[in-house]
Amino acid sequence: MAHVSSFPPLVGRSPHTLILGTMPGTASLNARQYYAHPRNAFWGILADLLGFDAGLDYVARTRRLVDADIAVWDVLRSCKRPGSLDSRIDPASVIANDFDTFFARHPTIERVCFNGAAAETLYRRHVLHTLALETQRQYVRLPSTSPANASVPVAEKVRLWRAAVLPDAPA
Repeated sequence: MAHVSSFPPLVGRSPHTLILGTMPGTASLNARQYYAHPRNAFWGILADLLGFDAGLDYVARTRRLVDADIAVWDVLRSCKRPGSLDSRIDPASVIANDFDTFFARHPTIERVCFNGAAAETLYRRHVLHTLALETQRQYVRLPSTSPANASVPVAEKVRLWRAAVLPDAPA
């Protein structure tokens, strides 16, 4: 079983929203880029929400997120997992990222959006109870952008993501 490790967060000076995945999949790990699988809807959805071209290079796409005060990270720092499916994560191998330090450095985060149920479950199981100081952050589970989650149409994902990530924007 492969031991995998996540990336550093994508984050600017004063993010208001943190989007959390579980652990990068194989395509992302190989590319060293968040959401690198060509069928993952993440970049298409965020491009739609923020008004940029999803075909921009990775550095330009990540800059658009940071400039919009949106941070991206993963719940897990490392785990053992064959392949890319969250369901294949070995529960005994899970090590969560250091959210106490992250939130202390980024106190402007008002909402945490989970990219799928697995991210939320892992956060609630391995992180939430360990936080030294938990503020009144809003927590929102969103439908996963993974190609494995084909049951929710992309248009519905866009609608739900828009309401959570940009709550003050017109619908």
